[in-house]
Amino acid sequence: MSQHAGQLLSRDDPAPFKVINGDGAGNALFVCDHASRDIPAALGTLGLPESERKRHIGWDIGAQKVTEILVERFDCPAVLGGYSRLVVDVNRQLWDPTGMPEISDQTVVPGNKNLSPSDRMARIREIFLPYHGAIEERIAYFHAHHRTPALIAIHSFTPVFQGFERPWEIGVLWDRDDRIPVPLLAALRAQNPGLTIGDNEPYSGQHLADYTIDHHGEAAGLPCVSIELRQDLIDTDEGCAKWAKILGDAFADILADPGLYKLRRD
Repeated sequence: MSQHAGQLLSRDDPAPFKVINGDGAGNALFVCDHASRDIPAALGTLGLPESERKRHIGWDIGAQKVTEILVERFDCPAVLGGYSRLVVDVNRQLWDPTGMPEISDQTVVPGNKNLSPSDRMARIREIFLPYHGAIEERIAYFHAHHRTPALIAIHSFTPVFQGFERPWEIGVLWDRDDRIPVPLLAALRAQNPGLTIGDNEPYSGQHLADYTIDHHGEAAGLPCVSIELRQDLIDTDEGCAKWAKILGDAFADILADPGLYKLRRD
């Protein structure tokens, strides 16, 4: 037996998270909540055909590749989510119904219908909590070495949502801490005058559906920001490389400033 009663993941399933460049010398920690579209074997396909599982409802298209390129450029560690957000969205509060959605962007998810409390707890216990535990561990590693990290989340968004064509190529999401987002917006605009850059667009960093940054960044006093890239621009390796460079160039001076890496207590 590779699986115990009441257990969701078997030894043949992927891990709930992946750490890359864990010993990186850089002072930022990158996170990619929706890097994967994997589903535990015990859940089959959640009742969805592959065409649906490959859509944005299952993961953030291109986000992992962009994260990997930035990790290499800045020699920083990163934590990548190991499972599809249709299984459990690790960027949601646990009470949020979109965390295990019965319907996602008008697509019914049969495998999420009528989940029992024990079904929900298995996903929380074996995927959600280990992923966030891995982020906490990396932050603790920084603190143990007397370093305060910057926390940067990489996401991607759809070109069209509910019939609205989104004009932004990139969005910078933030709430109270302006140490990264304000200079980042300025750098992106100065270096790329032809782009439409969203300041808390297409989503707002002030919304509750931003758990990772809120919990590990804002609440802990770390300099932090969440980045959204439009998926049609990063759905190829070439696109990922192009936009990782645009983003990396804008980050370069910000992340090189030693004054950034301090805790903020409001």
